[in-house]
Amino acid sequence: MRTHSTNLIHKLNLIAVKIRKHVIEMLYRAESGHPGGSLSAVDALVALYFHHMKHDPNNPDDPDRDRFILSKGHAAPALYAVLAECGYFDVKELKNLRKINSRLQGHPVNYMIPGVEASTGSLGHGLSFAVGVALAGRLDKKNYNVYVMLGDGETDEGQIWEAAAAASHYKLDRITALLDRNYLQIDGNTEEVLRLESIRERWGSFGWNIIEIDGHDIGEILDALHRADEHTRQPSLIVLNTVKGKGVSFMENNVDFHGVPPNEMEYRLAMQELNLLEKKLEVYY
Repeated sequence: MRTHSTNLIHKLNLIAVKIRKHVIEMLYRAESGHPGGSLSAVDALVALYFHHMKHDPNNPDDPDRDRFILSKGHAAPALYAVLAECGYFDVKELKNLRKINSRLQGHPVNYMIPGVEASTGSLGHGLSFAVGVALAGRLDKKNYNVYVMLGDGETDEGQIWEAAAAASHYKLDRITALLDRNYLQIDGNTEEVLRLESIRERWGSFGWNIIEIDGHDIGEILDALHRADEHTRQPSLIVLNTVKGKGVSFMENNVDFHGVPPNEMEYRLAMQELNLLEKKLEVYY
């Protein structure tokens, strides 16, 4: 396992808290959206965009950039907050989430927002898109990596498995899928809706390299991303064991917050918790 400096880990953890605060603020203002799956995805997005991935907010169409595709498009608030903090657009624009004529709609729209690689929201499409992007990179003799985040409930979709088979068949080792394994989807526990386990055996049987980690441990995430990049002749799946609603105690593991924004009282409690966590990290940092 690679070691990362304490300063780097603390810096990224602080950024993750800031992103979670943006998510709560955005959803409260919008009175609409998906807090649970946005909050569970934050740490992996922070690790990717603020340290691991090759990208440039000043040149979002750089042909040599790494690509990230948010297949679970309902987690758009987390992606928007990350893109804004990276400098793709003004952080002040986050307050326009889901407003009429806003670029920041409930699901990402590629042609409207710099840094968004694919319009997503109809679940199951992102991995197929990633396969196409990786094949294009091979044909163009490019060395960019393609990262795609999937929801665990999303993998109920049959198209995921067609794409998984294709990625393995073509030995697309530039693809790394990140599975947000929080065990909850809109209808309840994933294992009761449509059993996924054993994820390792299922994806392994499709010819994928499997890496399973704590999806909220920045050090583990960075190490897993590096291992996936180094692996050859197979696509890689990083299983991020996460908590839906991570960072806000009453949202954690609570399916009621899959697609329901915080009311005023919940907003104040959530921000109180996140502000306290931020202060603790700042003191330690």
